[in-house]
Parts: sequence; C-alpha cells; structure tokens
Amino acid sequence: DVQLVESGGGSVQAGGSLRLSCVASGYTLSTRCRGWFRQAPGKGPEWVSGINRSGTTTFYSESVKGRFTISVENAADEVTVYLEMGSLKPDDTAMYYCAAGSWVAGSLYEHDYNYWGQGTQVTVS
Repeated sequence: DVQLVESGGGSVQAGGSLRLSCVASGYTLSTRCRGWFRQAPGKGPEWVSGINRSGTTTFYSESVKGRFTISVENAADEVTVYLEMGSLKPDDTAMYYCAAGSWVAGSLYEHDYNYWGQGTQVTVS
C-alpha cells in the first residue's frame, strides 16, 4: 500500500512563502501522477496543482498560477512532492492535501486519485 504524509504548513503573513512536502512511502510505483488539493472552511475541495510521474509536466489552477510551484523527487523507495507557495494571500488559507495515484496528469477530479494524505493547515493573515 501507499502512505502519504504532508508537512510544512503553518501561519504566515500575506506576501509570505511556505513550502509543503508530501512524502509517499510503500509501493510508490502506484503513486503515478500526483497533485495538491485544498479545502477552505465552509467550502468544497479545490484542485490546486498537479504533476506527472516524472515531474516533467506541471499544472496549476488559475488562482495559484505564477505563485505556486510543484515539483517531485523520485527515489527508489520514497517519492516526495513539494508545493512551493509564494506571494500568499488570505484566500490561500485552507487545509492542503496531497493526492497520488491518478492515471491522468493534472487531473482536477478527486476520484482520479487513489491515495490521500491527512492534510496540513496553511493560514495566511
């Protein structure tokens, strides 16, 4: 099986930066394409960014394009997906979730992803 563990969330002032990490362990060959989603209080989940297996192709929602950067490090027994977040705004406040296992790179749809992390909170004031 695959386990995803996020870290790097926190509180930051508007205009600041954070880097989220998501470590995938276990049968990492099945993680395929990965992505980040977020959910703000009282709102539904929102796709933020996606990346293909090799890390050569990236995708971003319009709300974060130009401010966030997704990347991946593929090791033999562990895969780490990063989300570098810059020029943060209060609207970026949400719980951020790492997702993996999609056959479709950059998929916006939760049901395309088989594996999910527990989430990491980002608060921008």
